Formats: sequence, C-alpha cells, structure tokens
Amino acid sequence: MNDEDGTPREPMIDRPERSGNIWLLILLALVLVGAASGFAVMDKARAQPFVLGLLGILAVVGVFCLFAGAIGFLKLSSRQSGNPIASAFLNTLGEGALITDTEGRLIYANQAYADLTGAETAADVRALERVFSSDPDAADAIFRLSQAMRDGRRAQEEIRMPFPLGRGEGGARWYRVIIRPLSVSPQDGGSGRRLTVWQLADITRDRADQENSFQELQRVINFLDHAPAGFFSCDGEGRIVYLNATLADWLGYDLAQFEIGELDLDAIVSGDGAELIRSIKGQAGEVKSETFDLDFMTRQGRGLPVRLLHRVPFGENGQPGDSRTLVLNRSRGEEASEALRAAEVRFARFFNNTPIAIASLDKEGRVLRTNAPFLRLFGAIDLNEESPKLEAYVAESGREELSKALKAAANGIGEISPIDIPLSAGNDPRSATFYVSAVQEGEGDGEAAIVYALETTQQRALEAQFAQSQKMQAIGQLAGGVAHDFNNVLTAIIGFSDLLLASHRPTDPSFQDIMNIKQNANRAAGLVRQLLAFSRRQTLRPQRLELNDVLADLSILLDRLLGEKVELKVIHGRDLWPVMADLNQLEQVIVNLAVNAGDAMPDGGRLTISTKNVSEAESTQFENTRGMPPGEYTLVEVEDTGTGMPPEVMEKIFDPFFSTKEVGKGTGLGLSTVYGIVKQTGGFIFCTSEVDAGTTFRLFLPRYIPAVEEETRPEPQAEPEKVADLTGSASILLVEDEEAVRAFAARALASRGYTVHEASSGTEALEVMEETGGEVDLVVSDVVMPEMDGPTLLVELRKTRPDLKIIFVSGYAEDAFEENLPENEKFFFLPKPFTLKQLATTVKEVLSS
Repeated sequence: MNDEDGTPREPMIDRPERSGNIWLLILLALVLVGAASGFAVMDKARAQPFVLGLLGILAVVGVFCLFAGAIGFLKLSSRQSGNPIASAFLNTLGEGALITDTEGRLIYANQAYADLTGAETAADVRALERVFSSDPDAADAIFRLSQAMRDGRRAQEEIRMPFPLGRGEGGARWYRVIIRPLSVSPQDGGSGRRLTVWQLADITRDRADQENSFQELQRVINFLDHAPAGFFSCDGEGRIVYLNATLADWLGYDLAQFEIGELDLDAIVSGDGAELIRSIKGQAGEVKSETFDLDFMTRQGRGLPVRLLHRVPFGENGQPGDSRTLVLNRSRGEEASEALRAAEVRFARFFNNTPIAIASLDKEGRVLRTNAPFLRLFGAIDLNEESPKLEAYVAESGREELSKALKAAANGIGEISPIDIPLSAGNDPRSATFYVSAVQEGEGDGEAAIVYALETTQQRALEAQFAQSQKMQAIGQLAGGVAHDFNNVLTAIIGFSDLLLASHRPTDPSFQDIMNIKQNANRAAGLVRQLLAFSRRQTLRPQRLELNDVLADLSILLDRLLGEKVELKVIHGRDLWPVMADLNQLEQVIVNLAVNAGDAMPDGGRLTISTKNVSEAESTQFENTRGMPPGEYTLVEVEDTGTGMPPEVMEKIFDPFFSTKEVGKGTGLGLSTVYGIVKQTGGFIFCTSEVDAGTTFRLFLPRYIPAVEEETRPEPQAEPEKVADLTGSASILLVEDEEAVRAFAARALASRGYTVHEASSGTEALEVMEETGGEVDLVVSDVVMPEMDGPTLLVELRKTRPDLKIIFVSGYAEDAFEENLPENEKFFFLPKPFTLKQLATTVKEVLSS
C-alpha cells in the first residue's frame, strides 16, 4: 500500500529472525567462572601468567570484534536492514502478509495486514489465531490451518465473520487465509529455521458477485419453470417423467409430491387424445414434431382446451424416446387473449436467445435436448446419434469433474457446486462454467439432469491479461527504482572521470585508463536507459513524425545490420497519418525488432516492414489486440519468415532480462525496451508467431491531429560552431542528497568560477538560503530527497523568490514529477547521468536566459 504521494508505507512489524544459541552463551559464562575460580585457589605467582594469558586472549577477541564491526563483518544491531526495494514491494501488496516462527513470534506484518485486522499500532498486531478467536464458527478452520503450519505444508481456508475483523460493527465479511512454509538459508542472512507465511485477503466482494450470479441463475430457472406455457415430457410408453409448475397448476397437481411414473398420458388427456399422441411413427434416428389441439383433464375432472407442440425422437429400433411437449392454454377468459396465444413464440424466443446454454441429459450424460446458445457454444450436436454424451464436447482435463457432477445429478443430489471446465485446448482455449441440477430421481432413460452453461472464455482471458499487466507494472516499478539508484552512481563515476581527464594530458599513461572507465560508465548508462524505457520513466522528446520518412532513412542502416542473407522489403502506406513520438526512441524500436528478426533467420529469409492507416472500425478486426481501445492508429508491421516462437516463449518476450540467445549474446532488454517506449508514447504493441512460419510484430501509434495547423518555417542557416564560454561568477545553491554526486557537481561548478553553496536536503537548502540572505542566482536540485523533495523545495523557495531560476536533476523522466508541481511552473531539467560539460552548459544557458 502507498501513501497519497506514492511513497510505499512502512511495514507495521519488521523484526529480525531470532538467531544465536543461549546454551553457547551459558557455556562461555561457565568457562569464565570456572577459570576465575581456579585462579583464585592457585598461588598468586603461579596464577599470574595464566591470568595475563586469559586477559590477552580476551583483548585480542575484543579488538577483532571492533575491527569486524567497523568493516561490517560483524553486526551488533538486532535489526536486519534487508532489501529496501523488496520490502517496499512486499508492503505494496493489497493482501495482508504475516510471517511467524515456529513459536508463534511475529517476524513481519505489512500495512495491509494491519488494516484488515484493525491494528493501529505495532502493539495491536496479533496472530491470526487470536484475530479469529472472537468467532467460534471459525475455530475449525483455524485449527486446520494451525495443524498445517505444524506439519510444514500449504493450506487454504475461507472464513465467514459476522463482522469485519478488528471492528465490532459492520456487515458480515468473507476472508481467505493461506499459509505456506518459508525457510531462509544462513547464506541469505537467515538462521535456516522454518517460518510460516500467513496471507489474509478480504473476498467479500467476490462472494457477493458469486451470490448475485447464482441468484440471477435462479431467477432464470424460476422463469423457465413458471413460464406462461405448460411443459411436460413422457417416455416411450406414455408415462410422464417431467412437468413444469405452470402445467401442474393448470391440472391441479402438487408439484412437490409429483413422482416419475405416477401419471401417464391417459390420466391427463381426455378421450382418445392419448392414442392420437401415441400414433406418431418415425424411422430410426428420426425426430418428429406435431401440433395437436385437444383437451386435457384436470385432477377435479374438468376439461382444459390446450394446443400441444409435440416433439418426439426415435431410437435405432424405431421406438419412440422421451418426448418434449409445449402446452398452450386455449381456454376462454384472460388466458385466451391473443398475447397468450403467442406464448409459443415468446417461449421459444426466450429459450433460444437467452445467453445461457441449456441442455437436458439422461442419467448416462447423453444430450437429449438443447437450445440455440448451447449449439453455438458446443457446435452442432447430432441428437440422432446413439449416444451423444456431453463429456465428449469438453476438454479431456475437465471430463472427470463433469462426470462426477452428472453422476450426482443422476443420484438425485439437489445442491451441486458450479464447475469451471475448459472446452478446448491449444492456441485458442475456451472455457465455461457449468451449473448442473437434478430433475427427479427415476428409472429408465428419462431426464436425469438439466445443464446450464455460461461461457467464460473472455473472462478468463481478461483475468490473465490483468495478471500479466500487474506483473509488468510491478517489474517496471522495481526496474525504475534500480535504474534511478544506478543513475546516481553513474553520475558520480562519469563526473569524477571528467575531472580527472581535465587534469591529465592525452599523453599521460593514466589518460587511457580514465577514458576506459568513462566509456564503460556510459555503456552502463545505456543499459540503465533501457531499464527506464521498460518502466516508462525515461525522458522523451516527442515531435511530429512521418513514419514513411523515418523508415526511408533507416532502410540503409537496416540493410547493413541484416546482412546479405536477409532480404529487406519496406512497404510505405499511402497518405500516412503523422504520429507524435521521440525520433531516436522510435528508431531504436524498429532497429531492435529488425535485429531480433535477423537473428531468427540464421539461414536467410525475408523481413517486411510495412505501414498503413487503421481506422476506428478496422482497429477492432486485428488478431490478438485485446485491451487496445478502438481508435485511429498508424500501424507499423514488422514481419519475418524466421523460426517463430512457441507459446511458452511468447508469454515472456516482453519480460526484462529474458532472452533465448546464448549467454553473452544478448542482455534480454531489447523487447522490454521496445515495450516501454511504445507504451510511454501512448501506443500498443502485439505479437503473433507460429513455429517454423515466422513472427509478426504490430505497432499501433495514435494518430496525431494538431489543434492548429503548423506552419512550415524555413530552417535557419547553420552557423560555424564557436567554442562556448562555460565560465561564470554567479552564486549557485546545489541541493543533492547523494554525497558523491554533490561533491562532483560542486567541484565542477567551482572550477568554472561559480560560488557554490551545498545542501544535502531541501530543509538544509532553506537554511542556506536564509544564511545567505537569499543572494542566490540559481538553484540546482535533485528531485527525490529525504525530508523534503525537489518540487516541495521549489514551492517553498517561490514564497520569497518568485523569480528564482531552478534546474532539476533526476534519474527519472521529467514528466514523472512534473505533475507534483504547481500549474504553469517554470523550471529547467537535466537528466542523470550527466557529464561535466553537460552540467556546465545547462547552468550557463539557464543563467543567460
């Protein structure tokens, strides 16, 4: 969890794991006491050498401990520092996290755990056994979790509480508790003892969604059962195996007491009507449908005119199977209205247009009757086959679970939990949630279950996409934080290298060594820029670009990079829309994709780069572009005829440091950099690939429409470059919390003649301003600092010096902190890492502006 300014909140509890051994301490004390006792009973002259020897040993041990503590080999603090980035990342989790040892001692608790359990201070944090102790109904679940903890295995429970944890008021809440064992090896700073991780999550909303879905399904089932038309089914001998509540009410029967085989056609059909129904004949495998107008007979003996829409299948021997009959009430009165006479149309329309796939099955799982959505979901099911079982239309991994649910329905079990089953596997997996309900217990081949299926393919895809985006965001935050810290280190290395180069001639033996240090630091800075690109925190200079011109300029370079074996083909779209992007970064994107394509074609092939406009309607027609909103885009397609990628590789191609190349032939940052640049530009990138067929990357960049038509101005004539004078005499306040960066910048500016005042924080900078009476011409300040950051410092300085000039330096992009400044605030920006010349040039230009 983060504070309002985005800073990760501190964990509620972060104690070290208990280490050491008390018995060793007791043994050492006993040895010392025994030695002292022995010396006391010895002669003074004889004991003196031993006493001096023991004191000497203790002195040596003490001096060793002092030196070990000074170099960090021995730590006297009881609190372990850990990894601040990992700790901050763990504390941003929305779920509560608690770590305990085998004795139940609390080792770690993040802020989310404290919020969920109502703990306001570290003293209020309690173990989960005590948190749930207020509800006796939770005792069994907590006992099972505690047993699993003692056994060192994973376990999960869902617990319902009548009120929120830590608060005595509020509605009922559902919580999910997960435990798993954890062991930190001594090599990683732990004791090797077994710990237990407890995860606590509030799943009340998920439960509410499930209950709402179930209630909605119940309403649909209730509607079907109480439709404004009767419905019944009878077997081949005329025995009624099912009738709905509407028909039972018309006939005067109690549906709760109805049993299969209790009624037959002769009991409800008046006269010879039953024989008329039985007279339908058909061929083996044929399904006949007939319409009859006749009278039913109620339980009280009254006649009821009805219209029957009768449908009966025939088996292989030509014998009739279980029929399906829709009954329309034709009696006079309200039910004889024209609207009710159209009940057949309305019922069929509802049954076949509902978003729920419905099918009736027999006790063997054979499909007897379906609606139109069921056929759309599973494909054409031939009801004339001998045994079309529903299990055959789902993936093999889900057949066993479905079979168990159907057997439970055949045994008359009323409550059967919904089951999620994959319908197919491979490159286009589909899934559905099945709700199975028993019809009624009976014999023969009658209906045994009704199956309702809701397709969840899109939902599962969205869940997977959301999980992937969360993972990429978390990795991006981690990469951005690491890159920011490295920029400070590289700024100091490059800066002090410049200072050394200024005092050495090229003929000096150490000059080339210093140049090598600077060149490798610049190389490291390039890798850091790739990390910032992936985390979308690099500094971009967007400008209006014509992609066809960009590709035309790059084609010569790409030809050289790809070599003679790979044929490069560039297809320029006509009347291409302009885009707004950073030219250098966009060129890096295309070069990276082209180089990867060349590596995928070791034996040669063809690389095709094409551009075209994509309208809003066309943007929804592309394959694998889920998550991209409809709109007008300029498309760049990079297609190769290489080896392609399997699905398991496709899932990781944009992850940083993931590479399929040999060790030493790639950093794994190429595609992650491409991903970050495209995303920070506001575009989208998607990939489709087939093994041994090739790969296609599609870059969708938003169309740029300027608010005012830009005027074409003649480019100014280039003037001969003059040697710039980078000296000055102004007073500069340098604010930087990194001592090495501050020392380099102060020496660099002082060597140019400036008066430099140093401050290590925003608070100290305000004190320096007060000491100098505000006689400062320029402030050069870092952005991320303890106590008071750069934007806050600027706001404070503006209160007394509204015209003060300021330069922000940061390892992050300019827009990463610009939103924290007042509107229309004017400032200058210098990205880290910077060289001595870049710092001096920027300061000179700002002071001259």
